[in-house]
This record gives sequence, C-alpha cells and structure tokens, in this order.
Amino acid sequence: MSYCFDLSGKRAFVTGGSRGLGREMALALAQAGADIAMVARNAEALDKTAVDIRGIGRNVWTFEADMGQPVEAEALCQRVLDEVGTFDIVVNNVGGRRVNVPTEELDLATWQELMDLNLTTTFVCSRILGRAMIAAGKGGRIINLASINGLIAGRGIGGRHYEAAKAAVIQFTRTLAVDWAKHGITANAICPGIFATAPNMKWKETNPEIIDRIVADIPMGKLGDPRDLGALAVYLASDEARFMTGASLVIDGGQTCL
Repeated sequence: MSYCFDLSGKRAFVTGGSRGLGREMALALAQAGADIAMVARNAEALDKTAVDIRGIGRNVWTFEADMGQPVEAEALCQRVLDEVGTFDIVVNNVGGRRVNVPTEELDLATWQELMDLNLTTTFVCSRILGRAMIAAGKGGRIINLASINGLIAGRGIGGRHYEAAKAAVIQFTRTLAVDWAKHGITANAICPGIFATAPNMKWKETNPEIIDRIVADIPMGKLGDPRDLGALAVYLASDEARFMTGASLVIDGGQTCL
C-alpha cells in the first residue's frame, strides 16, 4: 500500500496564518499542494508569509482582520467566501492566553474578550465556512487548534479563560465530528504543548520562571518547534485521515505523560 498526502487542487483557510504555528501549518499545507487563504491582524507579517507561499508555487489570498472580534470574524468569513469561494480545509488557529491574571482578579470584560479569541472565533469560522462546505457537497476537513491546557491545567500561571476555552474547543470539535460526518466532513483538534512561538518567546523574556518551569516538566526538555505541527496538519487535511474524526491529537514532547 502506498500513501499520498497530496493536497493539490485543495483550498485551505488558516486563521492566524502569518506567524507562529499558523504560519508553519499554512506553509506545510502549501508545500503539500494546497492554495492558501490567510487572515491575521498584522499586514506586514501576512505579506511575508504570502511571499513564501508564492515561492512554493501556490496561490495565496491574505486578509487583515481581528478574528477575536466576533462581528469582524463573521464579516471576514463572508468576505472570504465571496472573494475566494468555498474551502476544502479550515484551520482555526487563532488564540492565546495573553494575560497572567489570577481568576479572583480577572475582570469580566477581559474574560469575555479572551473567550471570544479562543473559542467564539472557532465557532464563527466553523459555522460559516462549514456551512459552505456542506452546501458544496464535497466533504472537507476542519482542524481546530486546542491545547494541552484543554486537558490539564497549567501550573503557576493565571488566565484560566485559556483552559476553559480550549476544553470547550475540544468538545465543540467532537460535536462537529458527529454532526457533520454524514456530509463527509471530518473535524479534529490539535492539542499542542508549549512551542517556541513569538508570544511564548515574549513570555520567556518577561516571565522566564514560568517558561523554565514548564520546560522542566517536558520529558524531551525543550520547547516544540512550530514546524513540527506542519506535518500533523497535512495528515489531518489529507485523504489518509478520512476515517479520523473527533480526535484530539496531543503534540507536547511528552508533557502530559507525567
């Protein structure tokens, strides 16, 4: 038996595709043959990633928007459908902890803002772009970025909206898997541990004790390389993953084994 992870002729939509994990997944999907539409807040970073994708020989569309704002996310998804068309692959990657505030001190506005960033954006993109997938009748792939913090609580850090939202993303992914299986659409979640992304490098500068403590709990003894997520995204997007749906795939250097 031979295996093929060719995504030629497919179109993928990636939120937060300009940097970090999103960028690496967008590049990997493009290298496998997919054309890429990306949305992020930073136009300069989007343009840089777009140049790299065009260098691979793929088509790319870029959109600047704050996907943490539900109304803006809805408008962007509709615009993307109007300008690009339906997608075979949707990668809901946007998210982040952003604050280190204990629950007893976290104000309601910040909680809601960050729940929208980590959870509502996944719902909005899945609803609008998934509905278009269903209407197209060709099946598709939904890949949601959760976190190992949707499974375990991080130690020595606040911002528990993150654990709550990522746990909800995992369960929401399961519901999509059940509801949309009849349409030939799979839905799976990736649960990364801590990776060497720009936000985490910033955390390392401002709160080195937090990052050092997390790394000490990783059997492999290091942060993950964002490129490591690329191959996993390609697998989930490919036909080889056609019987995998509702799964939550952990990639964390063994951290959750302890």
